[in-house]
Amino acid sequence: MLLESAAGALSLPVLLLLALLLDAAFGDPHLVFRFVPHPVALLGGLTGWFDRRLNRAQRSVASRTLRGLVVVVLMVLLAAAAGWLIADLAGRWRYGWVIELAVVTLLIAQRSLFDHVRAVARALERDGLEGGRAAVAHIVGRDPARLDGHGVARAAIESLAENFADGVTAPVFWYLLLGLPGLVACKAINTMDSMIGHRTPEHAAFGRAAARLDDAMNFLPARIAGVMIVAAALFAPSGRPWQAFRIMARDGRRHRSPNAGWPEAAMAGALSVALSGPRSYDGAASDEPWLGEEFPARIGPVEIRRALYLFAVACFVNFVVVAGIAWFFLAP
Repeated sequence: MLLESAAGALSLPVLLLLALLLDAAFGDPHLVFRFVPHPVALLGGLTGWFDRRLNRAQRSVASRTLRGLVVVVLMVLLAAAAGWLIADLAGRWRYGWVIELAVVTLLIAQRSLFDHVRAVARALERDGLEGGRAAVAHIVGRDPARLDGHGVARAAIESLAENFADGVTAPVFWYLLLGLPGLVACKAINTMDSMIGHRTPEHAAFGRAAARLDDAMNFLPARIAGVMIVAAALFAPSGRPWQAFRIMARDGRRHRSPNAGWPEAAMAGALSVALSGPRSYDGAASDEPWLGEEFPARIGPVEIRRALYLFAVACFVNFVVVAGIAWFFLAP
């Protein structure tokens, strides 16, 4: 059987469909993770350990760059090996597909992303600016204290769009392509980029390899995410699919990231709002261009909720695409 999972009983697309449904319905089992670490937390802990041990200011730029490259290679190999080992062990048991299903479900971030961004809208509505800043601090790397209410709303929507690629379409893409080893390696790369892939003096050299590998890994998934947001705009109230496509095609390349601009620009066009723009990281101002600059930037919780609806529809579009792949490979 093509695209067969290592567990053997289910094809990869069918197992992935179940994982998408479970994640959308239940999200992460937070009670379980009070006692055992989440897989992403394990990846983050190992990345942090390497960072503390190897990324020291007294070392030269060349030395830190090389050490960062070695860390990336080690992390990817370890993650892929862990994925292969889990899949191999699952394949030795009749119902081992349940183990693989659980891991895949944990490494897809539809529900957790939705919940975190919805929390920002609720905090703005209930607790005002300070509540919104506190909530958005959990999902963005910029300085929340420098954001006004409109900036908080924009940051939440940008995170929703960008992480639709990082947390949904990229894991789906790499799992379908390379199975569980590819999925776990994808999450390791994404975790390293989020922790050390910053253009700051501390990580510009050490995190360079992680950032460049993350860019390469997300090149296709980010553009797929943008197209899915455009498609979702067909079914969202007041969504503008043609406008979403136009802004994505025009502004997707303007973002400082080679990938994040595509889903963010599609979201900006679909909602008729301006996203990105100037912001501050670690106290340093960054004069980023606007995506959808002709639209209003003064937005709030209403626009966050519209973005959440669009995100939910985009996740359904992703589900339908996976279902189509499953049907194609399972059809007689």
